[in-house]
Amino acid sequence: MSFSKWIGGALGWSFAGPVGAIIGLAIGSIIDSIADGSTGPFIGQGEPRRGERATYRTQPRQHPQTQSGDFEVSLLILASVVIKADGQQDKRELDFVRQQFVNMYGKERANHAFKLFKNISQQRVSLRPVCLQIQQMMDHPSRLQLIHFLFGIAKADGTVTQDEERQIHTIAGYLGINSKDYESIKAMFYSSSDNAYKVLEIDKTSTVEDIKKAYRKMAMKYHPDKVRHLGKEHQEGAEEKFRQVQMAYEQLQKERGF
Repeated sequence: MSFSKWIGGALGWSFAGPVGAIIGLAIGSIIDSIADGSTGPFIGQGEPRRGERATYRTQPRQHPQTQSGDFEVSLLILASVVIKADGQQDKRELDFVRQQFVNMYGKERANHAFKLFKNISQQRVSLRPVCLQIQQMMDHPSRLQLIHFLFGIAKADGTVTQDEERQIHTIAGYLGINSKDYESIKAMFYSSSDNAYKVLEIDKTSTVEDIKKAYRKMAMKYHPDKVRHLGKEHQEGAEEKFRQVQMAYEQLQKERGF
């Protein structure tokens, strides 16, 4: 798969607004490297010609459906922010990002994505306008999937630092993720006695009937079919969230004896 086919054919709304500006600059850097002969043929279509100013569609679609490419670009930008949250780019976190790309897209497509990621990570991202564009254009299950992935990156070196958690919390707020959903996903990456309750968005005073009701609700919210439109490659993360909900429920069944 050529990079031009991926970048030109897979992306939709993400070529608009502040997200588009970041991607345009990253692509421009790749074009410059091609012109300098420092890399092989990489982009053939879908990018502005040298000397021309990139233009981006600024009118949001009505009832937009997030495409795989739009999700990937959002992921690349937000991952670059989280990785730098503690003031350094840990190699284990970079390796995690690369491996996740390989798992989702295959080696060739992952190489394209990671090259774009490295160019994005060199930029200073204006987080709020980027997240507000993503919130406006991306459906809720996809935004939940973004937060889950970002926690995975932060945990790649063994622990989520306070700076990383604070940055993800800020991103979640800008993305319109409510506190219960945020704490549910966060609990999947921590070990504590009340994590099962947090995953199911309830507390220790909940009755057995409350637990069963919460399980049905969360199983529906995190069902992999909710992100089917993102493509098969993005359903694995959704399946992991779904498994965490099942594990939380089974743990409470064992503790409460029902």
